[in-house]
Amino acid sequence: MLNFIIKTHQKGTYYTQPHLFILNKGLNSGKPQKEPFTNSFVIVFKNDEDLENVYFIAYSLWKTKFWHQHLVGSVIPFLRLPDFKKEFFSKSKALMEEHEKHLKNVHTLKLLEQSEKRFNQNLNLINDMRRVILYRYCNR
Repeated sequence: MLNFIIKTHQKGTYYTQPHLFILNKGLNSGKPQKEPFTNSFVIVFKNDEDLENVYFIAYSLWKTKFWHQHLVGSVIPFLRLPDFKKEFFSKSKALMEEHEKHLKNVHTLKLLEQSEKRFNQNLNLINDMRRVILYRYCNR
């Protein structure tokens, strides 16, 4: 079973254990990242395997806009820590119950992420080549 602690990230705090940051303000609330956000929660784990499993749970909840229904505030929407803890614990427990299926989905998401990275690299190379050709064409 997953074992982790969720708390508000304090700027300048360094964590020795594996950890994950979750954005808590704005329409991208719930977005997971390994680097700290200015306004974020931190999830601290006992080991790297739990971090990997929970990262993809958090990523899937963010991508499906699960957190939008829990946002409060009229100008800058934000997630409250108690709401986030309650919902995240229950969702992560439910998603981890079928562990084999979860591992298969994580593997598939990793492959898609690698494919997306290669695709973006190819697009950048195409744009660089276009720039070089146009530059040579214009500067004859």
